[in-house]
Amino acid sequence: MSTDSTPVVPKAPRITSIDALRGFVMFMMIFVNDLAGAPENLVPNWMVHFSDRHKSGSGMTFVDLVFPGFLFIVGMSIPFALGGRLNKGEAVWKIFGHVVTRTLALLALGILMVNGESGGTDMWAATMFLSAIFAFCTIAPRNVTPKSAEFWRLFSLAVRGLGFVGMLYSALIFQTHKGRHMLTLFPLHLNVSWYGILGLIGWAYLAGATLFLIFRTNRTALLGCVALMTCFYAADRKHFFDNFWPAHYVDFGGTLGSQAAITVAGVLLASILIAKDMTTLKARVKFTLWFSGGFAFAALLVNGLYGISKNNATPSWCFWSCAITAALWLGFYFVCDVRPVKVIARPLAAAGQNVLLAYLLSEMMGSVLDLVHLGDWYGGLAESSLAGAIARSAGCGVVILLITVGLNRVGFKLKL
Repeated sequence: MSTDSTPVVPKAPRITSIDALRGFVMFMMIFVNDLAGAPENLVPNWMVHFSDRHKSGSGMTFVDLVFPGFLFIVGMSIPFALGGRLNKGEAVWKIFGHVVTRTLALLALGILMVNGESGGTDMWAATMFLSAIFAFCTIAPRNVTPKSAEFWRLFSLAVRGLGFVGMLYSALIFQTHKGRHMLTLFPLHLNVSWYGILGLIGWAYLAGATLFLIFRTNRTALLGCVALMTCFYAADRKHFFDNFWPAHYVDFGGTLGSQAAITVAGVLLASILIAKDMTTLKARVKFTLWFSGGFAFAALLVNGLYGISKNNATPSWCFWSCAITAALWLGFYFVCDVRPVKVIARPLAAAGQNVLLAYLLSEMMGSVLDLVHLGDWYGGLAESSLAGAIARSAGCGVVILLITVGLNRVGFKLKL
């Protein structure tokens, strides 16, 4: 199927605020994950997941906004990434194949990481993460001759092949503490308890990208999809999908329902940045304010049904996440695109251009520190006071993102 018979997505310049918000959210993800390793008695309730200190009840903290914030940013990126392919005349079926490939890659990474949490040595974890980084890397130094560029292209392919072999090897040799294998070939079996953070992002990306390819910038249709996917949650609570065979492999209520709805909401908001009728600042600000206010009102309306819960991916949690992330993006839009404040825009935008690499490096860091016998030293940095714990976690986020930016500038990037 060619794009000739379908409307082409309007071209738009790169929106710095999307990169900046992505960089900010990744910093917060590294920060809160690292802070979770600090002594429990030092960290106040509002700086951890609500469910960590409240086994029941309804509520959320800023920590519960980090993951849905990333889901939302994934959605905001889709119209630009896939719209660019459509504008180049690429066939829709090829673009969808690219979407499926990226989804499978995220699922594979997520499954490896989840299994690693139930067993495996520090050496195994470091090998697995390094293999994953190599498997999806692209090495392309700037300002090289055509001959050198061809060498680096072939070298990248060789490194990626080595990475995939390493991922497969890691999966085959892994065993849980109870002796269960992650992957066996005879008989073929893959141990999947859940898909992990990256896997959930993969499913949400698949849903958001597919709906964008169908509806493009049709805001009414995209909003209708958000509402319908939220209804999946209520239907799932009533066991509507129990006899639907795909539901044995993916959660339709949470993963493809309310969580994926966050990503589609991101697609909806980003559509105003490429729509021909939303080119003025006034129109974009007005829409975003209505968007944020509408989702906040919807969160209040459905709060009494299921409460606010990140772990259960309740509709109210999803709506609050959309409302707050949209408002946060609007703030970044002013300081990054409308009246750029370079000291804010440049570092965050640079940090937001290769966040998968930053995430994998942050997850690998603990195993590497233990291997070089620095784990106890690093843990001790957060044991004296809350200020020390915050400084350690903030420093961790800054260092990881600086390493990522440095690798980007020398031409080392991850590309699924």
